[in-house]
Amino acid sequence: MAVTRRPTRRDVVRGAAVIAAAALACPSFAQGSPRVVVIGGGFGGAACARTLRRLDARLQVTLIEPNRTFTACPFSNEVIAGLRDLAAQQFGYDRIAADGIAIAAQAATKVDARARTVSLADGTKLPYDRLVLAPGIEMRFDALPGYDEAASTRMPHAWKAGEQTLLLRKQLEAMDDGGLVVIAVPAAPLRCPPAPYERASLIAHYLKTRKPRSKVLVLDAKDSYSQQKLFENSWKELYPGMIERIGLSQGGRVTSVDPATNAIVTDFGNYTAAVVNVIPPQKAGRIAEIAGAADHTGWCPIDPVSFASKLVPDVHIIGDACIAGGIPKSASAASAQGKACAAAIVNSLAGRTPDAPRLDGACYNTVAPGYAFSLRGIYQPKQDQYAETEVTTSPVEASREARQREAAQALEWFKTITVDAFG
Repeated sequence: MAVTRRPTRRDVVRGAAVIAAAALACPSFAQGSPRVVVIGGGFGGAACARTLRRLDARLQVTLIEPNRTFTACPFSNEVIAGLRDLAAQQFGYDRIAADGIAIAAQAATKVDARARTVSLADGTKLPYDRLVLAPGIEMRFDALPGYDEAASTRMPHAWKAGEQTLLLRKQLEAMDDGGLVVIAVPAAPLRCPPAPYERASLIAHYLKTRKPRSKVLVLDAKDSYSQQKLFENSWKELYPGMIERIGLSQGGRVTSVDPATNAIVTDFGNYTAAVVNVIPPQKAGRIAEIAGAADHTGWCPIDPVSFASKLVPDVHIIGDACIAGGIPKSASAASAQGKACAAAIVNSLAGRTPDAPRLDGACYNTVAPGYAFSLRGIYQPKQDQYAETEVTTSPVEASREARQREAAQALEWFKTITVDAFG
């Protein structure tokens, strides 16, 4: 199956122009300038805040984000493998502020839905007419016996890019040739479902070039995963005998760990490794729970058209934190949701019924320098949830030239989405 054309910067600009043109048809706001507060400055929050201002410059938009630098997860596996510097993943908020968006560089500590205010760490209260939560994920450190936040300094998760990314890289650099690297993968849902297997691939590339007697073992709490055949074929081609994966039905689910000895216990066996990358189960970022927007699953149920919370009035949730049905938790999805949510808020504030969005998501996986494949999906609301209406993946059998083209497209995609959000 042929790979569909990937979005370019021209597509992004054209899409923004279409949304802006639609917004011009909205009637003027009846009262003053509505206040929209966005919590979380990742791909979803940044895209939402900027789109709100593009659609109507009269809006008072505030972005709450305690970190002055955003460190992107896409391509961070290349940092772990020594193929990329962490600085290439980092972006500031100056351009967002230049759009007329107020930046509150503090943590949000409380949401009062009745008073419609957000409290900051210094005690400041920000009033809002609409609140957007884009908090990303939180690690469920209580979900795996033996693994907590302190254990992550010995067995890094590296599932939030930054210090953990560099810690895992340093551990790989320090291990002896012939050592075993174990990656523990949780059951779904999780951020960027194919990323653990991309990570296994790129770690194998590092080992092949630096420590060729070493191996990678993936212990998986699932039997199948996205783009599995593409990964398996690439492992046979590029890393024969270096990567082993044990799925759920073969006893791959990790039941406990011992950080002191780097021991991992599964349903059917125990392992001791030189380097252990434990990716724990996840949930919506902490502020979602504080706001009352997360349900018993730890994630946030939403109306798929407006991204409005089903639990808290005047609150919208986007990105990894929301329950979005068939949409994978990814940077591409978060950006698309942020823009669609902004359009829904502008229409709602102006007295218009939001249109059902059609979201386009792309996911690239790099398994070696100059070797990548992808998946692209179209997602639309269906029966109170998002469903995948179209999907296109890279062909399983493809030339190295085709894989190289997709690697170049992946780099262009990353440049496009980061410029769109932060540039």
